[in-house]
Amino acid sequence: MSTLRNKVQLIGNLGNNPEIITLDSGKKLAKFSIATNESYKNSQGEKVTDTQWHNVVAWNKTADIIERYLEKGNEVAVEGKLTSRSYETKEGEKRYITEIVCNELLMLGGK
Repeated sequence: MSTLRNKVQLIGNLGNNPEIITLDSGKKLAKFSIATNESYKNSQGEKVTDTQWHNVVAWNKTADIIERYLEKGNEVAVEGKLTSRSYETKEGEKRYITEIVCNELLMLGGK
């Protein structure tokens, strides 16, 4: 059960083409966002779709696969851990971001 402490599994569609960054060390980083949809009926009986956006990062071999095969609209399943970090903008504002660090990726094919 200890391996379930920080584990995220999502199935969604890429919202944009992945951003690929090669660091000076030679490590490769892929950044992309995926959208997950949930549908329900509101009090008037109308179908409502709620879309949530999730930031995903992947490293090295997983980033290579993402660079080679994924593009906007592809459906994927990702598994990883949730991380939070902060950074400062050029204007000195502190910003916070939550990301999924992907350690497994499954390409589901459809757009």
